[in-house]
Amino acid sequence: MTYSPQFLKGSEIRDKFLEFYAQRGHKILPSASLVPEDPTVLLTIAGMLPFKPIFLGQKPAPCDRATTSQKCIRTNDIENVGRTARHHTFFEMLGNFSFGDYFKEQAIAWAWELSTEVFGLPPERLIPSVYEQDEEAFAIWRDQIGIPEHRIQRMGDEDNFWVSGPTGPCGPCSEIYYDFHPEKGDKTIDLEDDSRFIEFYNLVFMQYNRDIEGNLTPLEKQNIDTGLGLERMAQILQSVPNNYETDLILPIIQTAAKIVGIDYFKADAQTQISLKVIGDHVRSVVHMISDGIMASNTDRGYVLRRLIRRVVRHGRLIGVTGNFINQVAETAIQLAEDAYPQVREREGFIQQELQREESQFLKTLERGEKLLADVVAKVKKSQKKVIAGRDAFKLYDTYGFPLELTQEVAEEQGLTVDVEGFNAAMQEQIQQSQAAYETIDLTVQESLDQLAAQIHPTEFLGYTDSQATVQVEAVLVGGKVVENAEAGTNVQIVLTKTPFYAESGGQIGDRGYLTGDGLVIAIEDVQKESGIFIHYGQVERGRVQKGDRIQATIDRACRRRTQANHSATHLLQAALKKLVGESIAQAGSLVSFDRLRFDFNLPRAVTPEELEAVETQINTWIAEAHDGDVCVMPLEEAKAKGATAMFGEKYGAEVRVIDFPGVSMELCGGTHVKNTAEIGVFKIISEAGISAGVRRIEAVAGPAVLDYLNVRDKIVKELGDRFKAKPEEITDRVNSLQGELKAAQKELEALKNELALAKSDQLLSQAETVGEFKILVSSLGDLDPKALQTAAEKLQQKLGESAVVLASTPAPDKVSLVAAFSPQVNKAKQLQAGKFIGNIAKICGGGGGGRPNLAQAGGRDASKLPEALATAKQQLEKALG
Repeated sequence: MTYSPQFLKGSEIRDKFLEFYAQRGHKILPSASLVPEDPTVLLTIAGMLPFKPIFLGQKPAPCDRATTSQKCIRTNDIENVGRTARHHTFFEMLGNFSFGDYFKEQAIAWAWELSTEVFGLPPERLIPSVYEQDEEAFAIWRDQIGIPEHRIQRMGDEDNFWVSGPTGPCGPCSEIYYDFHPEKGDKTIDLEDDSRFIEFYNLVFMQYNRDIEGNLTPLEKQNIDTGLGLERMAQILQSVPNNYETDLILPIIQTAAKIVGIDYFKADAQTQISLKVIGDHVRSVVHMISDGIMASNTDRGYVLRRLIRRVVRHGRLIGVTGNFINQVAETAIQLAEDAYPQVREREGFIQQELQREESQFLKTLERGEKLLADVVAKVKKSQKKVIAGRDAFKLYDTYGFPLELTQEVAEEQGLTVDVEGFNAAMQEQIQQSQAAYETIDLTVQESLDQLAAQIHPTEFLGYTDSQATVQVEAVLVGGKVVENAEAGTNVQIVLTKTPFYAESGGQIGDRGYLTGDGLVIAIEDVQKESGIFIHYGQVERGRVQKGDRIQATIDRACRRRTQANHSATHLLQAALKKLVGESIAQAGSLVSFDRLRFDFNLPRAVTPEELEAVETQINTWIAEAHDGDVCVMPLEEAKAKGATAMFGEKYGAEVRVIDFPGVSMELCGGTHVKNTAEIGVFKIISEAGISAGVRRIEAVAGPAVLDYLNVRDKIVKELGDRFKAKPEEITDRVNSLQGELKAAQKELEALKNELALAKSDQLLSQAETVGEFKILVSSLGDLDPKALQTAAEKLQQKLGESAVVLASTPAPDKVSLVAAFSPQVNKAKQLQAGKFIGNIAKICGGGGGGRPNLAQAGGRDASKLPEALATAKQQLEKALG
């Protein structure tokens, strides 16, 4: 048989891979979100991550065999992006998985068939590697696939033994490498030579469990976890020198190049690196924002912000002068929309987020440029010739100022940059980043994970029942499993089933009681971990232990309040979409017993008129008494019917839909009223911005409205008593008092000015003659800044050609300074009031400035005021004499 690599588009490689395994009994599952369910990692960093609970035995497998194309983000090697042929922050991992079904023999045979017969890779160009102790895999490659022994490479733990962490599932790997230079022969095989070999397929044989002492025990069910890099296979099949020049990324690069009028293939090496970084990072940020991640200074939001800023920075390096990301992002969206249609659906939000972040960072870069100017001045003043590496790195890391630009500016000023110091600071940050992203740790929260492996997920009864007889599955104290717990102990209780709602989807957990023979446990919160409901509370009476049959009862009043607030939240989103903007998307929520909070994406404030209209609309829907309909249906069916999904939320194949027909339809697992009339009434408390482009509305509904109104009524009564006015007269009374206060303030200000002028007139006799000018430097006690300025102006006018400097200390930690210079002082002596008084203010720990003839400044250190005035007088005498 003749083998020849097929030229395939990236999308065709993806489709052929999934189709190949679908024909062999694998269920095609959609890519999971880049926001993982796993709390131990910030982002989905591997194709197997969504299946971690299955490998740990915490969840049942959805099928025996699965295949996926999984979006992944890794930033631990971010500095290598664009500099090597194959490092990326965003990549797609094609995978086939077996959950206790087939194992090594079938996985190897199919990987070989796919590589050679579907993709047409010549067998003589393929080199398999195996774990050095895995004789079974070695024999399969040799005897069944027919690979000569000398071509099968044995490798050690570091390369070919996969582990999830110190303990947990693990096993040997077998990898397939492609040889770009087979003419070099079999005697010189060195898989570390990435100029010759590229690893494109990794087969993990998950067959052991490792305990805390390092002992390996065969798993009851052996699993297969594989990963084939889409970008790497595209490089091979499209015969290009690196992943960036495949059709998956090159169009994005060419869009960026076109903006500045350059040809990628004719550009110098540094420009090509910048274009590659832009191409890679724009793919990342488009998919991250599509999955609901928003830029921030923490966690995954910081990863997004850092990637956007690197795009902006490299855009500057290639000559971009303004905003450009959205032009490049449009190409990335076009490339992704067939496989991931949600990126096109969320295009408006993606572009809005990118536009805001890019504009903000361009301003930050300008501040960086100013800071660099200060650094250069500092170095020159010290008569040194080198900008410290840490200063350069601070410019780079905090302000996004590229090292190359720092070096360019330094060279113009006759300086150099300590590049070694810069690299040392950079390496320190990289090591910290790698520590955060290097591995997938399956052992965090070990006690809960072990518990999850031993018991079934908790059955939730709370949609229909508020009380149930249940059995205690486990008792924990401080997160550790214990035999029993006595009265006075704070405990965490796991039950076989429960009517208590566990906090999720923004709704807080239920409150209530667990009771039994002489036992009372007050439950204050319920959380969910790996499908297990954990009831947090305190044993008030008796003793609790595993196996106890007890009564679980929720606080029905609290539940009713929560239901009213949760259903009101759905109505709020519907009203905002209807009256403020159809593109509004939920960015977070909180539903508690006493209030609700709804965060949403909007680049402006909601006007008072819009808020009033939203509140009226919601109360109209409540009064219309719309029945609620709850049903479970396939996700795609729910979307087709128009159900609103939480932006960035992860949903299963089957979803729960809360529908108030004609009003609101949302995917939601929370508890709700059966009819909108049960909500009673809705009241908005506040609306404010909480971050760039994100607004927050706080409101109350149902019984909580009465609590809110009672507080307001009490305040109104107190104000009425204080002002001796009826409630409807309070506004007029306050307006009247404000008017009186303003009039009194104006009168006081006029009196202060009169007093300042009176005091200043007494200073005329203290003026000294210096040459043809008069100078007056003095302090006027605690005069306020405005009165001080008036006094300085009047004194200068009365003295004629003169320079007047006055000071005061209106507060213990506040110094006020004013300089008033005549036109001839400005013209003949080149003295500018603004510059002069600004320098004097520095002595008092402050600064300031203003016009050439009149300027004001301030400081914080009043103890330095005598020194400042003496310096001012000395400098005036020198300049004017």
